[in-house]
Amino acid sequence: MSLKKIAQMTGASVATVSRVLNHPDYQCQDKNLTERIRQAARELDYVPNQNARQLKIGSCKNTAKEKPYKIDILLARFHSFGEDPFFEELYRYIETECYQLNCIPGQILHVPDISILGAENRLRADGMLVLGKCPQTAADIILRKYHGVVAIDRNPMDYRMDEITCNGAHAAGMAVEYLLELGHTDIAYVGDCTMEARYSGYYECLLNHKISLIYEYIVPTNQTRQEGYQAFHRLKSLHKPPTAVFCANDVTALGFLQAMKDGNGRRRKQVYRPAVISIDDIEEAVRFSPMLTTIQIPKGDMAHLAVLTLKDRLQGGHQACVRMELPCHLMVRESSGMYLP
Repeated sequence: MSLKKIAQMTGASVATVSRVLNHPDYQCQDKNLTERIRQAARELDYVPNQNARQLKIGSCKNTAKEKPYKIDILLARFHSFGEDPFFEELYRYIETECYQLNCIPGQILHVPDISILGAENRLRADGMLVLGKCPQTAADIILRKYHGVVAIDRNPMDYRMDEITCNGAHAAGMAVEYLLELGHTDIAYVGDCTMEARYSGYYECLLNHKISLIYEYIVPTNQTRQEGYQAFHRLKSLHKPPTAVFCANDVTALGFLQAMKDGNGRRRKQVYRPAVISIDDIEEAVRFSPMLTTIQIPKGDMAHLAVLTLKDRLQGGHQACVRMELPCHLMVRESSGMYLP
């Protein structure tokens, strides 16, 4: 299916369609147009013209046209991309990688869909990418139903599938270490506390520095913006509030920062402005004021390696389960320097 067809369906120019599908960070002035272009490509099972691509990159290879692989996506921990912008941005990179590697993005499924899938004999697609940690029962079904499965997450699942990860415990330790370097010892944690590597990384870092865990500084959440907002007021009300806060993801941190802005207003007295740091580095992190200090998870590299690994698996290129852990990076911005003693 050509770019011209997508352009006709969406009212965009062919050049705009090409930029949207080939550059995951590109946004049209009309954000709805960007999504309409991506949605049209999904509906049409768009695959780039391989001959045109070879001409564009200057290759003279006369390669046989290979059959495109169709790849379903499982949202393992949430119901929609709107709940976690990190995975929404990751999926944009995945789509772009699919188009560049002669693959077709398939259906977007959720964990409840897997039980229905288990009762079907028909295979929906060639392979699947799992975004986030899924239950063992769901993993068992998709491993039976798909020829190849690759999981992408901040933490390894250790299932019988290929995995592309970024160590959540290490990222959390990096965040807390930075706060300690700034002189903070009263550091709160806002996020999931149930078998969560980021929580483990937080308290292990404190213990390694012989800093006692203060349990009133632990705010368990489901890592949403609203719960981050509420966490600010909970910590602010303490007799001795923490001077720094580590949030398990950017969405929670942005909710926390919004509550800080709303709660403090223009007051000069009784202002509570702890240093704030988190994990993910979503696009909004640099658009928010104050800009969010965060640990960058390499979404582009994770998507690239996940699609490459899945395609290699489908082509019979490797048999053993692959485990790839990518490094994360500290992005220092405004939010970590706001504490006023």
